[in-house]
Amino acid sequence: MSSTLASTFSILDTPGARAHQRDAKLKALRPTTANADRKPGVMSVPDLIDTCAAISPEAVALSSNGVDVTYRQLNESANQLAHYLISLGVGDETLVGICLNRSLAGVVSALGVLKSGGAYLPIDPAYPTERIAFMLDDAQPRVLITTSAVANQLPSGNWHVITIDDGKLVDEIEEIVKQPKTAPVCEINSEQLAYVIYTSGSTGQPKGVCVTHANLMNLVAWHQEAFNISHEDKASLLAGVGFDAAVWETWPYLTMGASLHLPAESTRLSPEMLRDWIVAQQITVCFLPTALAEPIMPLEWPAETKLRTLLTGAETLRQFPSSRLPFTLVNNYGPTECTVVATSGVIVPETSTSTLPPIGRGISGLQIHILDEQMRPVSANTPGQIYIGGAGVARGYLNRPELSADKFVPNPFGMNPSERLYRTGDLARYLPNGEIAYVGRADEQIKILGHRIEPNEIVAVLDRHAGVKASQVVAREDGCRAKRLVAYVILNSEGTTSAIELRNCVAKELPQHMVPVDFVVLESFPLTPNGKIDRAALPVPNAGNTLRDEVFTGPRTSVEQRIAAMLSTLLGLEKVSVRDNFFMLGGHSLLGTQLISQIRSAFNVELGLRTLFESPTIEQLSLEVERLVIAQIEAMSEEEVNQMLG
Repeated sequence: MSSTLASTFSILDTPGARAHQRDAKLKALRPTTANADRKPGVMSVPDLIDTCAAISPEAVALSSNGVDVTYRQLNESANQLAHYLISLGVGDETLVGICLNRSLAGVVSALGVLKSGGAYLPIDPAYPTERIAFMLDDAQPRVLITTSAVANQLPSGNWHVITIDDGKLVDEIEEIVKQPKTAPVCEINSEQLAYVIYTSGSTGQPKGVCVTHANLMNLVAWHQEAFNISHEDKASLLAGVGFDAAVWETWPYLTMGASLHLPAESTRLSPEMLRDWIVAQQITVCFLPTALAEPIMPLEWPAETKLRTLLTGAETLRQFPSSRLPFTLVNNYGPTECTVVATSGVIVPETSTSTLPPIGRGISGLQIHILDEQMRPVSANTPGQIYIGGAGVARGYLNRPELSADKFVPNPFGMNPSERLYRTGDLARYLPNGEIAYVGRADEQIKILGHRIEPNEIVAVLDRHAGVKASQVVAREDGCRAKRLVAYVILNSEGTTSAIELRNCVAKELPQHMVPVDFVVLESFPLTPNGKIDRAALPVPNAGNTLRDEVFTGPRTSVEQRIAAMLSTLLGLEKVSVRDNFFMLGGHSLLGTQLISQIRSAFNVELGLRTLFESPTIEQLSLEVERLVIAQIEAMSEEEVNQMLG
């Protein structure tokens, strides 16, 4: 902290006066979203945390499993780490990898990197070793902070390794504890890198997003203003290390003197335990990924809970909050490339609606454009691609200039030629009230037999069914089975349903080509370490996990047996009930033509494709085949019958 700031806060000589004036002083020092000119000298995260430590050094900054870290301890430990990093050559634009679990040491390490002038590179140790090795090889950090167990699994590199085992802080390491506890002299330019986070790439290789201090401070300023953050707040830190939501959960609070609380991993993944922890810890603001927020909202909440704001995002929100909830639900949207959050909005309770909750409006400092394929603004209710401009737009991708140029494009609506828009690949539309409705990913759009399908349209219909708690819809093409829609559903415990009931539910609102073929029942959706739904881990439909229309009925006649064998081969199924609908099993007109041809060869009868639409089960087809065969026999002369019988 500068001598000017130190003298300013030295006059606050009583705890009461300091507590009273703290928030106003910090807000005055904090850059506002209106002055995001990205010039040197703008206050940074380390500056503001220095200030918090000067005002109330013994206030709790971090708390985890009964261990509290004060602002003095946080600041001094980070200062010591920063001095040590500088001695290792860390400075402006230097990357430092942090491969630690969600922990006190992880937060201290990130702050220490920022204080050194470097940029931190968070890496989740739960990632496969090959993925971690790729990130390190691609980023080439000067230093890697990790545990000895992780370090022993990784290939050696040009980086210096600092090992911090679980439960320890950086000031317990011999080389670091010798360093000064005062802040290093380090002038941070707002255009410097603050952190780099890797996201999944369409090519299968992750790519590093480069976020500057100006980007980060725009997020901090907006969040503190939008949610009225003060030193009295208690916030949660639940996001995994490699998830950019951890950035959002950390810095807006520590730069305002609030306390940050980390639950145990077992608590984080249990809705009931997490609710109890939030209430017991008196958490006032909490972020939960959508996959965790949706099951926690229907729980019973005590009226006296301190939680006033539940923030959610990362997946499409599919349920509105109950009017009984004692807190406000805020839905958020934003890609990593635009510093975590781009749009935000309060979700009001709705008793009956056929729409999904919106994603709000653009946050301060950012501009949201919904454009067509020629980058022209679309009208209200017309889907288009989201483009984002403004102070949150990241520098680009690390070591990927061609990809950066493709995704970060010139802003045709800007006043400055250097302004850029980030092309998200997300589809949305403006609602009449100015809010934004998320439609889906452009690259998640499914095409089956020439039909373009948005999975979220089907999900919205399924989620309105009384028996369905949540759903996901994907396209599958397993083995020799043709590409078809598969719905994964979590059913409400108090109700029952069947595949035919869910198909009819969808068919009432959507065309036939959008009706899922299989309905797989799950207790919960598989999640990535970042709390997002892991679609790649959704199981293959089989007899044990798939809803059936009714009790299985096997073939009873020789005709049914032969047609069942044809269908099983065509559809790639082990067995088919004689009452299963051909089209509901994934059949379509092309496969229908093949089936008709095989029936013609086997039984020497002529069936039209129309017959298959009118009689789509093995039982019905068999009856039709038998009818045609009998009609042929009856039309034969006695001599022809004798010849046929041999």
